[in-house]
Amino acid sequence: MQVNISVRKRELFSLIVFLLILAALIIRVGWIQIVKGDEYQKKAYLHQTQSYSISPKRGVIYDRNGQALAISASVETIIVDPSLIKDNEDDLSLIVDELSVLLDLDKEFVYKKATSKSMYEKLKGKVEKEVADKVRAFIKEHDISGIGIYEDTKRYYPMGSLASNVIGHTGDDNQGINGIEIYMDSYLRGSSGKILSEVDGKGREIPFGGERRIDATDGMNVVLTIDETIQHFAEKTLEQAILDYKVVDGAIAIVMDPRNGDILALASKPDYDLNDPYAFPKGVKGVDPATWVGKKSSENVELLFSSVWRNKAILDLYEPGSTFKAITTAAGLEEGKITPDANVLCAPLHLAGHSINCWRSGGHGAETFKEAVYNSCNPVFVKVAQNVGVEQFFKYIKAFGFYEETNVMFPGEPKEYIWWSKPQEIDMAVASFGQRFKIAPLQLITAYAAIANGGNLLKPRLIKEITDENGNIVEKFDTEVVRQVISQQTSDTIREILEGVVSVGTGRNAYVKGYRVAGKTGTSEPDNEGGGYVASFSAFAPADNPRICVLVALFNPQGESHMGGQIAAPTAGRLVEDVLNYLEVERTYTELDKQRMMKEVYVPDVRELTLKDAKKKLNERNLGMTIEGDDDDENRIVVEQIPKPNASIPEKSVVILYTYKPETRKMVQMPNVLKKTIIEATEALNRVGLNIKVTGVGVGQAYEQTYDIGTELEIGSVVEVKFRTDETD
Repeated sequence: MQVNISVRKRELFSLIVFLLILAALIIRVGWIQIVKGDEYQKKAYLHQTQSYSISPKRGVIYDRNGQALAISASVETIIVDPSLIKDNEDDLSLIVDELSVLLDLDKEFVYKKATSKSMYEKLKGKVEKEVADKVRAFIKEHDISGIGIYEDTKRYYPMGSLASNVIGHTGDDNQGINGIEIYMDSYLRGSSGKILSEVDGKGREIPFGGERRIDATDGMNVVLTIDETIQHFAEKTLEQAILDYKVVDGAIAIVMDPRNGDILALASKPDYDLNDPYAFPKGVKGVDPATWVGKKSSENVELLFSSVWRNKAILDLYEPGSTFKAITTAAGLEEGKITPDANVLCAPLHLAGHSINCWRSGGHGAETFKEAVYNSCNPVFVKVAQNVGVEQFFKYIKAFGFYEETNVMFPGEPKEYIWWSKPQEIDMAVASFGQRFKIAPLQLITAYAAIANGGNLLKPRLIKEITDENGNIVEKFDTEVVRQVISQQTSDTIREILEGVVSVGTGRNAYVKGYRVAGKTGTSEPDNEGGGYVASFSAFAPADNPRICVLVALFNPQGESHMGGQIAAPTAGRLVEDVLNYLEVERTYTELDKQRMMKEVYVPDVRELTLKDAKKKLNERNLGMTIEGDDDDENRIVVEQIPKPNASIPEKSVVILYTYKPETRKMVQMPNVLKKTIIEATEALNRVGLNIKVTGVGVGQAYEQTYDIGTELEIGSVVEVKFRTDETD
């Protein structure tokens, strides 16, 4: 009996243990199936499938007129599946030998990838279709398994270096690196897709297992306010200025529409080829091509970011010099402390132990205020600022936006600008003529746009809108008025005064016939280790109805002059003329234009005419003539003429007529006309039988002639001579 009870106890204990184990198993299965079911299902799915990423097509970057500046071209990615390769020595050897050649890869690199323990390895991305087709042919010819070819995209820039500092470029994974490419990366990049295929426990694809594709979502398109043609004008103008004036530390040019704040061009030199961003940076001081090794080394990338990849027009700070006098003028006029015709005195001024002088030795003496602006007299601007007062003066500087970023849609804009925390009178004095503080070029042209448009400070607009693949607008960025800084009346007055700076003042080298240009010169000498001068010119045109604002700054010119009025002003003038012509702004000639213009006429064809008839025809165009041959007989026939028919030359020029077929042309030597006035240069050329073509501002002295002194030229030839004035600050 006792034995039976013991047996039953053991059986009961075993039953309880069994039931507990069974309950635990049921709970565990329930936990796995119900609570953790989704998680383990995903793990199983991942173990049973292999995925390959499909790169999305990055959105297009367009200019304002729909010109593509950055596009995504179709390329392909080559991958290997080691599980299907490493056990087959013959295939492995063939794959290593062939793919290392086709893909231009190191054999050891290909071998390591093909024999790794992972499910798949990327051999090379961004492979052009022609190369990928050769890999396909190799796979088909040798019936190779374990090599995959999948679609990919590659960024391509059709315009090369155009607007490179604005657009920026992308990295190997199509991510934005700098410029608009990184600022708008979330819009441009899209989302990746996948190709999923079934695999066995060893990661090998299951034959006929099926394949699932999740398409990539392409990125949105970004439409800039930049005009590709105007950007081209700006960059070419800067390139020529850098050559002409031996500019060492780069240059910038900005073109803005003052009516809406649209940036039409944003040029920064040096720049780079967007399709080869890691190439040796041309135009960068102190960089030796021989030491440029390791394209993507951290040292090289750091140098590239600080030089050719950098947009100086937005990111760099500089002393504006006399271009800032327009802001002082605005404050004085708006506060009623000065009027254009008020009498002022330009003479040395002593303040806080400092002597403030005009650029002209001794100053300009008694003059009106507008004449002081024309002449860019520092002491006069100091007095205007004193009349406004320190506190009120700096309120205007703040109102014009010089204390804060412009909030342009571009990465890296400086957030803090260096100003005096508690400005004193001497601080205000030097600030009144643009010295001893720094601003960004974009800040200055934004302020000039406010002066030009009636007094409204606008947020500069670089991005116009975002569109989808069908061109539908997804998001639009409208013009934003930050604040009104001056009245319409003050704006009108400043526009008129600044027009005088260009027509009769220190900005005459920016003069453009038929277009009323208003602007201000600037020359500053930064107080930094680099040294050198900054020559600049800020302008808008036409002065009576501004369509564009233009700012040009040349950093550290090493040529004959470093003065803004002598080198930046003519550079800006050429750019203004090109842009207004492109925008089809009609020229309207003033009386001053007519006085400065040497009217040009087309040379008529007088060949086969008698000397008598030829003379009559030339007289009708106000042209003279010189006869080579028998000039006693008016009935002699003209055989040759120089200049040729339809050449454009000034009135009163001389046409050489031949009454015989000359075996050799009569030659004369090019005289020296440099530093001569237009009248003096014309007379010097006419004396030897040459004609003049005047370019430049039509005033001042000749600073460049087409041919070197003593060059042999055919008599009657037209010689281009450039003129400018040296009366600049």
